[in-house]
Amino acid sequence: MLIGEVARRSGVSARMLRHYESLGLVSPTGRTGSGYREYSGEDIRRIFHIESLRSLGLSLRDVARALDDPGFRPSELVDELIRTTQERITAETALLTRLRRIGAAEPDGWEEVLHTVALLHALGSDSPGRRQRAALASADTTPLPVEALVEAALAETDPNVAGALRWAVARSGDGALELLARGLASAVAEVRERAVRSIAEIPGDGAIALLRTALTGPDAAVRGQAALALGARGVADAIPVLVDMIVEGRNDVDAADALSGLASRPSLAERIAGKLAARLPDGSAAPPVRRRLTQALADIPGATATRALTDLARDEDPAVALTAAYVLTLRDAR
Repeated sequence: MLIGEVARRSGVSARMLRHYESLGLVSPTGRTGSGYREYSGEDIRRIFHIESLRSLGLSLRDVARALDDPGFRPSELVDELIRTTQERITAETALLTRLRRIGAAEPDGWEEVLHTVALLHALGSDSPGRRQRAALASADTTPLPVEALVEAALAETDPNVAGALRWAVARSGDGALELLARGLASAVAEVRERAVRSIAEIPGDGAIALLRTALTGPDAAVRGQAALALGARGVADAIPVLVDMIVEGRNDVDAADALSGLASRPSLAERIAGKLAARLPDGSAAPPVRRRLTQALADIPGATATRALTDLARDEDPAVALTAAYVLTLRDAR
C-alpha cells in the first residue's frame, strides 16, 4: 500500500508518516519499482499502535520504547502520565474558574480585565498583606467577583485578612448568601464557622434566615456566632443558645450583653430571666456557673430576675451572694 492510501486509511498525514520514518518509528517494508514507499499490513498495524499510544499522551520517544524495548514496563510511565494529566486538569480548571469570574465581573475594557486579574492573583498570594489589600481594593475600584471573595473568605486563616474579606463580602450584596449557605453545609468545621461569621455581617432577611438555620447546627462555635448576630438584630430565637453559652462559659460576656439588649423588650425580659434562673445549679455545685448566671441576671430587668437575685443573695458561694446583693441594692436605688 502506497503512502497516500495509508494516509487516507489511517488518518495520519503523509508528512507525519515521513516524520515517523525519520525517527525510526515505522519504516515501509519495501519500495515499488518507481521508488515509492510501500507499506505492508504489519507496517499499518504498527502505525495504528503508534497513534493509540500517542492518544494516551506518550511522547514519540516513549512510544518507541514501548514498541521496541522488550524490557519496557508500562506501569511507571502510566503512573507518571496520570500525575501529569491530573496536574494539567487542575491548572486548566483553575484557568476556567478565573475566566468565568472575570466574565461574571462584566468588565468594560481590557484595563478592567487586567485589574481584576491582578486582584485575583493577589487574593491567592502567600502574603497576608497582599490578600488584605486586594479585599479592600475590590470595593473601591473594580469589584471582584463575589464567588472569588466568598471562596477566599471561607479559606482565610489570618484574622486581619478574614475581617477585610468579610467586609468585602458584605458589600457585595445578597449574591453572596447562596455561596455562604454552601459553606455553612461544608464538611469542614472551620469553613462552617467562617461562613457564619461572614453571614453575620450581611444585613437583610436572607442573612437572618441562614443564621436561624445555623442555630441548630452541630457546632457550638457556629451556633454561638449565629446567636450573637441574631441577638444583636433583636431576634428572640437566639435566646436558648445565648443562655447555653453563659452556662458553658463560651463567649459568656458577649452572650450576656446580647441577652441584655433583647431584654429591653419587657415581654422578652421575663422569658430571659426565667431561662437563666432555670439553669441555676442546686446547692454548692458548679460555683462558676452560678457566678456567670448571676452576672447575666444583673442586666435583666423585671420581677423574675429580681426574685432569682434575691435567692442568690443567700448563696453559699460568697462571690455569688455579694454580687447578687449588690445588684439588688442598685435596683432598690432606682
